[in-house]
Amino acid sequence: MGRKRRLITDSFPKVKRRKGGPGPGKEDGAPEPGLRGEEPCEEILAAHLDETHLEILRQFDLNRHFGPCTGITRLQRWERAEQLGLEPPQEVLKVLWAHPEDPQYQCSLWHLYPI
Repeated sequence: MGRKRRLITDSFPKVKRRKGGPGPGKEDGAPEPGLRGEEPCEEILAAHLDETHLEILRQFDLNRHFGPCTGITRLQRWERAEQLGLEPPQEVLKVLWAHPEDPQYQCSLWHLYPI
């Protein structure tokens, strides 16, 4: 019972840091990533909105409830599902109308693969 308990932290030197100062590897006055100075807020919001739109379309492609999506565009699939009374999401239609000529939005996930 005379053994002293050793911790993993005992093998590393103790480093004291200044309060409120920059962390290791940071220079004074250097902007942090994601803060002002890198990209304007509008560009960040637009990129986030594009990713959100593409995720909505991916989820639509992966939902088997609306039928197969190979060989047709997303708009054709949405219209077919609407005619069959399957109630496809209106969000998908809004995204497709917002990007009418962009194949990234109009073609399904599987458009690059041969049937």
